[in-house]
Amino acid sequence: MPNLQTFERSAYQQVKADLHRKILDRLDLEKLGRTASDTAREEVLILIRNSVNGEAVPLSFAERERLAREILDEIFGLGPLEPLLKDPSISDILVNRFDRVYIERGGKLEPTGLSFKDDAHLMQIIDRIVSRVGRRVDESSPMVDARLADGSRVNAIIPPLAIDGPCLSIRRFGRDTITARHMMENKTLTESMLELLAAMVKGRLNLLISGGTGAGKTTLLNVLSGYIPNSDRIVTIEDAAELQLKQEHVVRLETRPPNIEGKGAVRQRQLVINSLRMRPDRIVVGEVRGEEAFDMLQAMNTGHEGSLTTVHANSQRDALARVENMVSMANLNIPERAVRHQIASAIHAVVQIARMSDGARKLIAISEITGMETDVITMQDIFVFERHGIDESGKVRGQFRATGIRPRFAERLALSGCRLRPALFDSHMEV
Repeated sequence: MPNLQTFERSAYQQVKADLHRKILDRLDLEKLGRTASDTAREEVLILIRNSVNGEAVPLSFAERERLAREILDEIFGLGPLEPLLKDPSISDILVNRFDRVYIERGGKLEPTGLSFKDDAHLMQIIDRIVSRVGRRVDESSPMVDARLADGSRVNAIIPPLAIDGPCLSIRRFGRDTITARHMMENKTLTESMLELLAAMVKGRLNLLISGGTGAGKTTLLNVLSGYIPNSDRIVTIEDAAELQLKQEHVVRLETRPPNIEGKGAVRQRQLVINSLRMRPDRIVVGEVRGEEAFDMLQAMNTGHEGSLTTVHANSQRDALARVENMVSMANLNIPERAVRHQIASAIHAVVQIARMSDGARKLIAISEITGMETDVITMQDIFVFERHGIDESGKVRGQFRATGIRPRFAERLALSGCRLRPALFDSHMEV
């Protein structure tokens, strides 16, 4: 049976490739480029349908219509990827090989059954993606990062680095902005936790959002940035522009990769240093991942309070260790104790978010940095998520809990006009 399915798929792909070639021979591509896209698509779709119906192939009406749509996607879009890109429930598209396409939906990976014709077909789609942003991918430059028109991040790697053929990864950019209400409805956090976080942002505390890949760090950063007052001048710095700030006074900066000759790259550290000359009230770094960590800490310590950033780490303690390691990348030969003192004085709290085994995202801890004891940065948890196991349906069971500790920064927030309810910190459980 699998051999028969493989044969049928191969025959179908061959029919589609032959028709595609014939239709391209009949099209005036230069004229199409001058025609409105919707009009051009309709005209080409009629031509494709006529061509498909004129072929002596054993296909039903539904299969012929599907074939026509797929050829249309080959001409105007990204081929087999088009239906996946139109599905808002898909968060990641992962092409391991031309015939192995996976997606992530609701935090779970699943195969799609979709396939490219061969490696050359997949390479054609990759070239189409990267050429739109002025990049190229070939043997001399076998890795590339790019961005689709909707903001989705794309990574492609090809042979000889990818052994089994070209590999493509697309991290989708959500069309619908996730709000604080959505996060509460999804039980990512509770109303009490959100009340505290909103006050921390309004009260100009420096926050470090920590979590693993796909945990929702950027989503949470987007939500929290919404509490920055509209009167503040904000400078955002990102590797790939994902933040969607609604304030009026926002300057967005994005790194630049090297050109074909390997020159002209602009790294995050250069942008952070430059941002200090732009009179920002707040600096928001999409993700700190290198030597720019030192300049970020310097900014937090020298008048740019209320800054926000994220870091890849699986716990609050790991997040601080990563920041320390990244500061050392700047090769400034600063003693470890001095670096830790910088971190302890610059960052007021670490917000840890994680993706559970069932795909759900949970804000598992809000931890205040309280200072230094000998050579160790001290922290205390204000809110935590206590995991109790997994139920019969595979869902993670647990509860959010206030630890009963009143943070030291509560007084600072009160002085800035952000008074918190005393009962907010009383030890209690929340669903």
